[in-house]
Amino acid sequence: MSILSGKNILLGISGGIAAYKTASLVRLFVKSGANVKVVMTPSAKDFITPLTLSTLSKNPVHSSFTNEDDDNAVWNNHVDLGLWADVFIVAPATANSLSKMANGVCDNLLLATYLSAKCPVYFAPAMDLDMYKHPSTLKSFEKLNAFGNIMIPATSGELASGLVGEGRMAEPEDIVTFVENDILDKLPLRGKKILITAGPTYEAIDPVRFIGNHSSGKMGFEIAKTSANLGAQVILITGPTHQKIKHSLIKVVPVVSAQDMYNTTHEYFEDVDVAILSAAVADFKPKEIASQKIKKASSTLSIELTKTKDILQSLGQIKKQQYLVGFALETNNELENAKGKLKRKNLNLIVLNSLNDKGAGFKTETNKVTFIDNNETITEFQLKSKADVAKDLLNEIIKQIDA
Repeated sequence: MSILSGKNILLGISGGIAAYKTASLVRLFVKSGANVKVVMTPSAKDFITPLTLSTLSKNPVHSSFTNEDDDNAVWNNHVDLGLWADVFIVAPATANSLSKMANGVCDNLLLATYLSAKCPVYFAPAMDLDMYKHPSTLKSFEKLNAFGNIMIPATSGELASGLVGEGRMAEPEDIVTFVENDILDKLPLRGKKILITAGPTYEAIDPVRFIGNHSSGKMGFEIAKTSANLGAQVILITGPTHQKIKHSLIKVVPVVSAQDMYNTTHEYFEDVDVAILSAAVADFKPKEIASQKIKKASSTLSIELTKTKDILQSLGQIKKQQYLVGFALETNNELENAKGKLKRKNLNLIVLNSLNDKGAGFKTETNKVTFIDNNETITEFQLKSKADVAKDLLNEIIKQIDA
């Protein structure tokens, strides 16, 4: 999954021959998982049709303040468009449109939307060689950069005039990559590596049966997704679960047993900056695993259990620079038990939740948590979606590691 997945991308197309490339650009943004809307200058329609872009973006395309074929003259609200966008990309950005953007000229819908946008604005220049190098164009680049807009540099190549030189709009694939990398570089966890465990473990009794628990893995998967969306490189070690995730910054490592999770966690731990152990690891496992399916020969069955290795405590004993987070699911004396676990296992932060809280725990879409750090600072939260809990957790970690 791209960092653009779920983002609202507004593509502004001005009237230049490079506009023909925007069909591919829209398709690539949609393929990345983004929501795409298009606003065009009237002259851009001479180079590519709104129908093409509407079909590819799955949204209406706007090029004027009112719909030209609508007798009721419905207003296309440039303010709403500007506020809707998470990212605004003007491509191609002609010399004419760049000059107007730089000087606050507002004579079409695209320019009005640009002046209303609150999000990052990228512009991809496209024009002939002499126009690209003209002092007025260079001044436009300078002013737009000073406004905080981000230039996607033109490349050199054959131009529409037949000349060869600088001024060719960046290729659609390169524009998408540029925007992705620019967003990633500005994210708070860019360059950080985070290990996350999720889900249950299954401890075999025989080749058919196992001891397990009701963990769905959803909390850990939400933490992984949030971490990646904040720029982190994520190693997600997960026990058996129906949860699915696909993200370019997430490496999923499936395991089954507590011993598998212990071994895999230790394999990756040395190189990470943060470890968040949200998995519901079995505390006990059968001392002996039957090699054949156990037959129902009697009305009772006794299984001798032995302790599994404590993954969290073992990491607390060897941690160096890592910021280590554990989870505590309690049913009684919740706060004191969580504080004891925090100290005993040498954690930086523990996330407490109680099975006594309705809507918290296993197999739910929500959770109610309390954070306790190693200074015993307690932060309580109301019942929230697990996605929002993940955001709260990552915000707390960012605050702690940046302190």
